[in-house]
Amino acid sequence: MRTVEGGAPGTGGVPEAARRFAALLRTERFEESVELFAPALRAALPAEQLRLAWAAEVAGRGGRVNVEEPVAEAGSARVRIPVLCAEGGFTVVTSVGDDGLLQGLRFDTQGDAAWEPPGYVDEDRFTECDVVVGTGPLAVPGTLTLPVGEGPWPAVVLLSGGGAFDRDETIGANKPLKDLAWGLAFRRVAVLRFDKVTFAHPGRLRPDFTMADEYVPHALAAVRLLRERPEVAPDRIHLLGHSMGGKAAPRIAAADPSIAGLVLLAADTQPMHEAAVRVARHLEASAPGPAADAMVSALVRQAAAVADPALTPDTPPESLPLGFSASYWLDLRAYDPSATAARLDRPMLILQGGRDYQVTVADDLAGWRRALAGRPEVSIRVHERVDHLFFAGSGPSTPADYARPGHVDPAVVDEVASWLTRHETP
Repeated sequence: MRTVEGGAPGTGGVPEAARRFAALLRTERFEESVELFAPALRAALPAEQLRLAWAAEVAGRGGRVNVEEPVAEAGSARVRIPVLCAEGGFTVVTSVGDDGLLQGLRFDTQGDAAWEPPGYVDEDRFTECDVVVGTGPLAVPGTLTLPVGEGPWPAVVLLSGGGAFDRDETIGANKPLKDLAWGLAFRRVAVLRFDKVTFAHPGRLRPDFTMADEYVPHALAAVRLLRERPEVAPDRIHLLGHSMGGKAAPRIAAADPSIAGLVLLAADTQPMHEAAVRVARHLEASAPGPAADAMVSALVRQAAAVADPALTPDTPPESLPLGFSASYWLDLRAYDPSATAARLDRPMLILQGGRDYQVTVADDLAGWRRALAGRPEVSIRVHERVDHLFFAGSGPSTPADYARPGHVDPAVVDEVASWLTRHETP
């Protein structure tokens, strides 16, 4: 789970809000829990999203055993709440502001190793520099990774999945977008990745914020930034979107005809409110219990509200999935990613993990195949051994897989790099 933070100076002991939050987590009372959140945190992490994140963490570790007493970090506003599970544990880290409300929240896995570079890269073969993507109060920091040499290089803008992700798409000790950036730069592709606006500026987003607002402006700004770099071939700038980033990529490409092509990794085509119910049922099956039953029942009701033709922008987000606004859902409901892709006249590479339970071959890849059938410039492949993060493994994928340190499969990196450099003279 991603960090949503911005704390104030702390106090000596454990603040009352942190004690109450720990008590509410023990009984999984998520609606009451978010009442302790500051407005920016509540907007970024509503009750239903907190419930889903908690269920995924617990299910991946064999079920919850105990939520222990919170411990304040000396000289800091942060408070750590250890959670012991049947197969390991994790820590809920929160920060408390002067107003007594929780300002930030993240889940840390106990014993997580720091990210280590994948074995398929040589750090001497590329360089990195910090950049700023966009302008004004919603500009976000990013990283440009360039191969060593003169260029100009083919280039790609990386788009992370749904949620408040940093530029690396950090999940515990894993950084799949950093794996891709380094792996592609090692293979002679320039790469730009950036923090999502939901990560960098959660408190500055309008109530009617949509998926288009979340992805399109910064992606277009990133393409413009690359086009101005002498190391980059301006006619060979691509988009690579993972998960919801892949869903958004056709929309971005439709807004900028200069984008040379698309790489879509585990990009979903199933309506997101339907997918949320499907994933919740998958998690319920792996860790059945009253909390999981309540999660599924709530999502079923909320998904029906999204599908209701009577949905209006005034519908309260509390009655909709994941706490997203009605404007967000109306925008998603009106957008068909596969149909939008079918109207583009650009090459595409679409890759899917055979072990992915979030975005699946049956529920999502089928949509791309139907819409793009008969298009010789479109390549679609399934990597049977990889999961949603494109990490290789065996057996059914579970939420616990995301907590184990890993890297994007080298076969995936090789295929993407070969496709992006396909017109390059050896």
